[in-house]
Amino acid sequence: MELVDIFKALGDENRLRIFNLLIHGELCVCEIESVLGLNQSNVSRHLNKLKSTRLITSRKDAQWIYYSVDPGFAEENANLISYLKDKFANADFSEDSAKLYAYKSSKFTCVDLRKNPSDVMSNLNTK
Repeated sequence: MELVDIFKALGDENRLRIFNLLIHGELCVCEIESVLGLNQSNVSRHLNKLKSTRLITSRKDAQWIYYSVDPGFAEENANLISYLKDKFANADFSEDSAKLYAYKSSKFTCVDLRKNPSDVMSNLNTK
């Protein structure tokens, strides 16, 4: 993978926000949408870009598609991942991480998000 391709893929704020979430673990598309407050088509477009450059990978489980950081990418770019984790923790991305943590700590699931995402996210305490 070319260095230029990596930085092109990460050169968008929404893709950085998505990558920040995926560094914390595997997520369903609906979880990414809800945590970031983005619509499905926008998230899918950014996920496709990250996937086409092999920064992330996906798996399908029934109707759900789950995304995660590609293990090969993470292994080959451990220093970059470490740098990004540090920067994400100390930047505007920390709010996204807090929302993700609140969601993961809750009783809510992808099914709840599909039914009523705004209710789920408004019931999370991210303070």
